[in-house]
Amino acid sequence: MQKVALSKELGATTYPGRGIVIGRSKDGKKAVTAYFIMGRSANSRNRVFVEDGEGIRTQAFDPSKLEDPSLIIYAPVRVLGNKTIVTNGDQTDTIYELMDKQQTFEQALRTREFEPDAPNYTPRISGIMHIDKGEFNYAMSILKSNNGNPDACNRYTFAYSNPVAGEGHFIHTYMGDGNPLPSFEGEPTWVDIDGDIDTFTKMVWENLNEDNKVSLFVRFIDIETGNYESRIVNKNK
Repeated sequence: MQKVALSKELGATTYPGRGIVIGRSKDGKKAVTAYFIMGRSANSRNRVFVEDGEGIRTQAFDPSKLEDPSLIIYAPVRVLGNKTIVTNGDQTDTIYELMDKQQTFEQALRTREFEPDAPNYTPRISGIMHIDKGEFNYAMSILKSNNGNPDACNRYTFAYSNPVAGEGHFIHTYMGDGNPLPSFEGEPTWVDIDGDIDTFTKMVWENLNEDNKVSLFVRFIDIETGNYESRIVNKNK
């Protein structure tokens, strides 16, 4: 696998769907994550990210225009002790609740599968960051239909220990626009992580397709102290 510029990868398609980036800052001091949502329908575009405790949730920008909330209103980010969970659906809550009962990330996700939104069967993508006494590792997961067949669920988990400074991984729901939307394939993309939180946030936001981007969340966590900074960018203001 060849490392690619995250900016280039973000701009390579008009519709990567929802995406998770996790990695380590170039100075090696911060654990970095970004989560973004995009939308083609009016219902998907009618959203914003808002803070919710140590995490965030989605909510309707204009509640009067909210149609079906089932797959678009959820908490993408929650924090359980020294673990930060990032996902594209209500499996955030599943991971939080089952890990709180001493189950693993993978065990929690075995209870879930792709979204029931035929014919796309949108993958559920998830990430978890673990920071403890100056140590940092993370994992990413994707739950997919079996090549478009909803009778079977394919589950993949990718774990990364002692991440290298200036490097990370990017996973997203779709390979690009289409009907049905083609699910992400292969390993998470190996990408560069560069800049401070504001530079990084600006780079991600500016490289997402202008018509389809909806909201972006970025968090930098100090690996030594656990203290963090976050940024939220919403197209709807």
